[in-house]
Amino acid sequence: MEQHRTRTPQRRQAPAPEQAPVAPRGGVAGAAAAPVAVADAPVAAKPGGRAAGQGAHPGRVAPFVLALRRFPDPRLTGIGAGLFAVAAMFLLGCLDQLLLDGSEPAYGLLFLPVSALTALWVRPADLVTAPISVPIAFAVGVVPIAGGTGGFGGQAMAVVTALAVQAGWLYGGTLVAGLIATVRKVRQMRERQRHLARAAAAQGARRPRS
Repeated sequence: MEQHRTRTPQRRQAPAPEQAPVAPRGGVAGAAAAPVAVADAPVAAKPGGRAAGQGAHPGRVAPFVLALRRFPDPRLTGIGAGLFAVAAMFLLGCLDQLLLDGSEPAYGLLFLPVSALTALWVRPADLVTAPISVPIAFAVGVVPIAGGTGGFGGQAMAVVTALAVQAGWLYGGTLVAGLIATVRKVRQMRERQRHLARAAAAQGARRPRS
């Protein structure tokens, strides 16, 4: 008899699901596999109608202002400013007598910038001394160009005469120093008021509301 062999049906195994690639730490593979689209942020436009960074030109500063910024800006005491004015005018008077034979208009013209510098360089606490020190400096600088003779009395009379003749330059330089000192004083008072207002506003903002 023929022996019938029984065959057991073999079950087919289902294919294993594909595993997604595991990205290493840091997310580099995921970033490389799936590119991310980056949207450009809109450029904020300025009130003038131009976008920021496009066609914007910085404000031009006048050459005169640039020259003033490069100029030294010391802060002298009242005595220091007075000594500066006296020394400068005496030196200018000696140079005037040596080079220009004691020219009074040249001396008067040189007195104006010295007066301005004295008022600009004195510290804010001693602004009142600027209009006082420049006339004294003018009188000291007149001595070399006065040309007096006959001892101390003759020299003193020559200085008084020179001061009377050049009274216009003396008043002009004193006026320049007074105006500059006044403007600086007004600006100082305004800055102090602004500082006090900011301090009061900051103190009011810090107080807790009840």
